Amino acid sequence: MNFLRGVMGGQSAGPQPSGAETVQKLCDRVASSTLLEDRRDAVRALKALSKKYRLEVGSQAMEHLVNVLQTDRSDSEIIGYALDTLCNLISNEVEEEEPEENVQKTNSEDLAGQFAEIYIKQQDNLALLLSLLEEFDFHVRWPAVKLLTALLKNQGPQVQQIILVSPMGVSRMMDLLADSREVIRNDGLLLLQQLTKANAAIQKIVAFENAFERLLDIITEEGMSDGGIVVEDCLLLLLNLMKNNSSNQNFFKEGSYIQRMKPWFEVAEDNSGWSAQKVTNLHLMLQLVRVLVSPVNPPGATSSCQKSAFQCGLLQQLCTILMATGVPADILTETINTVSEVIRGSQVNQDYFASVNAPSNPPRPAIVVLLMSMVNERQPFVLRCAVLYCFQCFLYKNQKGQAEIVATLLPATIDANSISAGQLLCGGLFSTDSLSNWCAAVALAHALQDNSIQKEQLLRVQLATSLGNPPVSLLQQCTNILSQGSKVQTRVGLLMLLSTWMTNCPIAVSHFLHNQTNVPFLTAQISENLGEEEQLVQGLCALLLGICIYYNENSLENYTKEKLKQLIEKRIGKEIFIEKLAYISKHELYSRAGQKPQPSYNSPEQMLFDHDFTKLVKELEVLITKAVQKSSEDEKKEEEVKKSLEQHDSIVNQYKELIREQDLQLNELKKQVTALTNQNEQSQTTITQQMSQIQQLRDQYNLLKIQGKPLDNQHLIHNEAAQINGIQPKADMEEIGRLRKEVEELKKQHNVLEGQLAEKESEIDKLRTAQSTGNLAEVTTDVAGDQQMDQHKLVGTAEASLRDNDSDSAAVKIGQLENRLSVLEDENNTLKDQVKILTEEKKSLDQQLASTNSTIAILETDKRKLQQELTESKKEQDDLLVLLADQDQKIFGFKNRLKELGEPVEDEDDLESADQEDDDDDEDDPN
Repeated sequence: MNFLRGVMGGQSAGPQPSGAETVQKLCDRVASSTLLEDRRDAVRALKALSKKYRLEVGSQAMEHLVNVLQTDRSDSEIIGYALDTLCNLISNEVEEEEPEENVQKTNSEDLAGQFAEIYIKQQDNLALLLSLLEEFDFHVRWPAVKLLTALLKNQGPQVQQIILVSPMGVSRMMDLLADSREVIRNDGLLLLQQLTKANAAIQKIVAFENAFERLLDIITEEGMSDGGIVVEDCLLLLLNLMKNNSSNQNFFKEGSYIQRMKPWFEVAEDNSGWSAQKVTNLHLMLQLVRVLVSPVNPPGATSSCQKSAFQCGLLQQLCTILMATGVPADILTETINTVSEVIRGSQVNQDYFASVNAPSNPPRPAIVVLLMSMVNERQPFVLRCAVLYCFQCFLYKNQKGQAEIVATLLPATIDANSISAGQLLCGGLFSTDSLSNWCAAVALAHALQDNSIQKEQLLRVQLATSLGNPPVSLLQQCTNILSQGSKVQTRVGLLMLLSTWMTNCPIAVSHFLHNQTNVPFLTAQISENLGEEEQLVQGLCALLLGICIYYNENSLENYTKEKLKQLIEKRIGKEIFIEKLAYISKHELYSRAGQKPQPSYNSPEQMLFDHDFTKLVKELEVLITKAVQKSSEDEKKEEEVKKSLEQHDSIVNQYKELIREQDLQLNELKKQVTALTNQNEQSQTTITQQMSQIQQLRDQYNLLKIQGKPLDNQHLIHNEAAQINGIQPKADMEEIGRLRKEVEELKKQHNVLEGQLAEKESEIDKLRTAQSTGNLAEVTTDVAGDQQMDQHKLVGTAEASLRDNDSDSAAVKIGQLENRLSVLEDENNTLKDQVKILTEEKKSLDQQLASTNSTIAILETDKRKLQQELTESKKEQDDLLVLLADQDQKIFGFKNRLKELGEPVEDEDDLESADQEDDDDDEDDPN
């Protein structure tokens, strides 16, 4: 301890040791001391010296400090001192009051980078530091977070790669956001900001570690836009995770996190007193929305986020801020840019934006209010640029919006009592402020972009110049201002408007050429030798004259394509013309404007090019150069080639049409063959089933014949009908036969009884006759006989009575049997009727079979005919292929001739599109 006191400032009689010697002694103490207390005191001393003697401590003590982290994990105090010391070495923070001789300010960052490189040279050191993040002790976890942040600041890519391959490395850092101690949580946010810079793989891992949910929760807890620096850190981390990372953007959208952004933009009615932190937070929130709907994102992802923004009410909330009062200028500007990209290319969002009204009296559309700011030279430059960008995004791929804007300029729709968008654009186009001229010209050009209908409609616009003078067209007024020699920015804007207007619009070209002064003005501008500032104007004049050539329908005798090219050759020269045309793409601001749709310029003087116009120039420059360089002979040859190609195309199209028709016929015939084949198969199946049933009946007949039971025809028919219908009549017929036998026996018994009854009645008659004669003797004699007879009579009577009883019961039974017999006979009659019906059906089936066989024969004949036709069709197709090959050889020869003549050879699709455009131009030509 006395040693440490001496080191830490105790007075001694001898000479004072230097800083390097002191550091060396402390390092020896750390390495050699066996007591933990001594090592802890030595590390504490190194921490105290690490800022003043940074180089000495870093070069001598780093290895010992790493050993302390490895061996003394159980003591959080010494671990905390070691981490603080390493953090002082690797961090770029420098104390202000340090003596100048001990602080190498210029080398501070170099030292930090060198020490960081030394530390991460052994990847185990970084793994050790990541493991310390799991310690809950504040004195260990907090310095570990700060040291890791410093390492990422100085050796970001290398540290990121090591963390990327470390197991659970990112997860340990994400756990910092759940720490209840705000200091660690907030420094954890700074750590994750450094970790996620320019590394898409780590950004994805952090996002899938539920980072969005945690960060949004922190933003909500901290008060959203009214929160402090923590909200700003969360928003910066969200921007890191989603900027240029479509996977995380899609994950953010799919997780329904866009809906949670809406409350961020709920601004109170009293917007006075915005703090600087609130402005910063809201600015970052708007940037986050723009990242999701940026034009550089994949189109599908952008449109999906735009749809979600509208459905959850986020767009409506942004429009509320847009129309609110008291909003700071930079927030208003960023809100306009955000709304612009939310509605860009989305028809639903554009329609909603068109319906938004400003809270004024009377209410005015938001578009009109914004255009008033754009053409007002008193407004800030960045605000005017933002309004122009908003107007461009509103008209992007929005033909409905373009028509509404152009309609406000037409005479039939002008309302004298209200200000319209068209009136504001015209006012800006002809104002004295060159920036207003340029912005209005570009805005009007976007109302005509890729919309030939509105280009023709705009030709109807008439402007009143002064009292007593007739009105002039908008096209003529633009050329008048050009000829008056206004500022460069104004002329550039007007030339861009005219070029966009006349592209793909031959009628506008005819109107422009109809004014006899326009072509001489353009040729004069191009042929003059002017300074560098005027070179861009000369290039745009050359572009406009080239458009007059390329889209010329030769409707004016004095300004046909050929005459205009002759004029260029005589007055300017083809080479000079092409050189002047190339001035546009060589301009330093041209490439800058082509990078992104949003106009971003440092000063108004730099606003010369529009993003969409740069794409138009890139397309037209090649076409105009070819059109100007072609001679009349080349054009004739090209026309001949075009005609031959047209003929070839027509022949090919005819053959294609013929082949299509044949293919359709073949397909129809194939369908018919398939249907008839299926029908034939069904008929064959039915015939097979019927043949099997007939065979079964024949077998049964033969079997019965062998058994010796011949059947009459009726019985056979009955049997066949029953067999066909699945009936088994054998048992019923046996029962009928038995019953018939019983009936016959009962009839015989009945006849016997009737005979006996007749005999008795004859005997009774004899007795009555004898009584009437009175022969007593006979009577006496007969008494004995009568007694015997009486006995016999009694017996007979008894027997008769018994017989009568028997005859009565037999009669009842006979009646029952007769009834049953009648029922069976009825059933038999029914079966006979069914047999007749089945016999008729059999006859009809035989007829169907005969017709089916005939149909099959017909189908076979048709099939042979179709096969023959198919063979002939194949031969015709082969002949067509041979003819097409000959035509291709001819085309190839024509192309070789064109190449020998130095002419570029265009594809067939380009020729077709050019021909279609010529046809459209011919239809539009009133002459």
